[in-house]
Amino acid sequence: MKKFSLLAVVLFAAFSVHAQDAVKFAPLDASPVDISYFPNKAVKFKKTDNPNPVVKVIYARPSVKGRTIFGDVVKFGEVWRVGANENTEIKFYKAVTIDGKKIPAGTYSLFAIPEKDKWTIIINKELDLWGGYAYDESKDFVRVSVPVKSVSEVIEALSIAFTSKDSVANLVIGWDKTTVELPITIK
Repeated sequence: MKKFSLLAVVLFAAFSVHAQDAVKFAPLDASPVDISYFPNKAVKFKKTDNPNPVVKVIYARPSVKGRTIFGDVVKFGEVWRVGANENTEIKFYKAVTIDGKKIPAGTYSLFAIPEKDKWTIIINKELDLWGGYAYDESKDFVRVSVPVKSVSEVIEALSIAFTSKDSVANLVIGWDKTTVELPITIK
């Protein structure tokens, strides 16, 4: 009986190892996915005294890797997905106002049209796109022109964060030596 039990364990282990060998996991993506929240850390320390999230951005973070980003990798005057891979998604947990336009709670795509001195930031109703290739301007919810700010140190990986003052959350996008800020009014 002990030999039979031992044989059963060995056979089970052999089948388990074989089954694991059949799965081919993808290698680590060159542009890993990240999430930014407003308020910052809203979901990291879930306690009764912490605020609930108001905005969440899910995006892929490509790196500069010595390249010229704006005007070359990301073409001026063309729609860009604000990241890599799938288009960036922005979720509003409650209604917000952007450039005087009320945006209902929900999940949207975040696109941009970069220029040398300004960007057009786009909140679009279309979801689950790969990049900006199937972007449909007719599904834009709002477009806002924001100025470009130069920074002295290279921001190696595309980064999105929030700053705030009073009832405004500024969605800050930074990459290479460029940053832009999109003011989002929260009531």
